Amino acid sequence: MPSKVSDIDTPADNPSLIIPPTDWYQSFAAAGLRNPGVHGPARYWLQVEGSFTRALQKQCTRSFHVEVQREGFATPTLEEARRLKIPMRQQAWIREVRLCGDGTPWALARTVIPLSCLTGKGRRLLHLGSKPLGAYLFSSQGWQRGPLETGLCTHQNGSSPKTGIPEIARRSLFSNKKSALLVGEYLLPVLYQKTELFPDTPNG
Repeated sequence: MPSKVSDIDTPADNPSLIIPPTDWYQSFAAAGLRNPGVHGPARYWLQVEGSFTRALQKQCTRSFHVEVQREGFATPTLEEARRLKIPMRQQAWIREVRLCGDGTPWALARTVIPLSCLTGKGRRLLHLGSKPLGAYLFSSQGWQRGPLETGLCTHQNGSSPKTGIPEIARRSLFSNKKSALLVGEYLLPVLYQKTELFPDTPNG
């Protein structure tokens, strides 16, 4: 089984949310060979257990909020469809948000929710609004998270990323007995480069 798969780029029609195409590695070590930076301060956030949102909330001194940038029915990338084992070109509910701590965006998130997840109680996923997705998944019975994958974001023409564009990411499948959805969390540099921001967070 190959250790890396690649996203197809999606249109960045919202300048406030830029999720670049990403190479995904099933092995954290394999990603580290390509970019040793994943072993630095970012490692904690790439491998944090439990809810990623909850981990961010614990670092807030004032407030945490979710900014919905884009959500609705759309076509997943070819790689996402393969990862979810759904028919190519079948639409899914796609949700893209900014996760903000103390008024500052710390991470971006993209969730691909196939139609099979949106029946019965799953219809709540269409109406999360500014509520964190993690709060729903970790409080609902039946959902289990699969292994974490590590993502290395790519940039056009090999140019250096801007401050507000993620360089590394993580994602995982959440499955129940009938279906699965895909959650990707893209770390913004401010989250892990400024270690003084989180003095109590392990850095490696």
